[in-house]
Amino acid sequence: MAVFGYGRVSTSSQHTSNQRLELESAGFKLDYWFSDTGISGKTCASQRAEFSLLLDKIRDGETLVVSKLDRLGRDAVDVLQTVRLLASRGIQVIVLQLGKVDLASVAGKLLLTMLVAVAEMERDLLVERTQAGLQRARSQGKILGRPVKTTDDQRQEIRALLAAGRSVSDVARQYSVSRVSIISIRIKSEKV
Repeated sequence: MAVFGYGRVSTSSQHTSNQRLELESAGFKLDYWFSDTGISGKTCASQRAEFSLLLDKIRDGETLVVSKLDRLGRDAVDVLQTVRLLASRGIQVIVLQLGKVDLASVAGKLLLTMLVAVAEMERDLLVERTQAGLQRARSQGKILGRPVKTTDDQRQEIRALLAAGRSVSDVARQYSVSRVSIISIRIKSEKV
């Protein structure tokens, strides 16, 4: 029976080659390798191009190996559904970081549920901490986001040019900014 390897990275600047090397170094002879690049763990497994191809190719009774549980996903429900789907086909799922635990067994399901829930909680805490940090920065008067490309005087000039009938494109070229920036200035002046 064939052994399938799967890797996933969240950004296109990352590579799955380390995950494959990790699996091969652990003694797995991979007959097939599938990897998704630039795909968040929050994206359902069935919506990932390469993972979908893997599901089409893998046959009942074969083996799927991943380096870490979060390669399958970060959403507890999705990971559990994916493992259940594979288990229903008799496909053994091995997560290198967990050792050779049968994730389809009762103990394996319990372990899987707890680990995925902890991973999901960690991600939620990270988002919570990030939001708290942004809120604290705002309360301290820090300006977040991209720096403004125009001064107050330039924005007044832009409003006057637009009011005089100049086109958004002409004004954008004159001030070397995007049309969106000019439209934003116009909209803000209309709200005032």
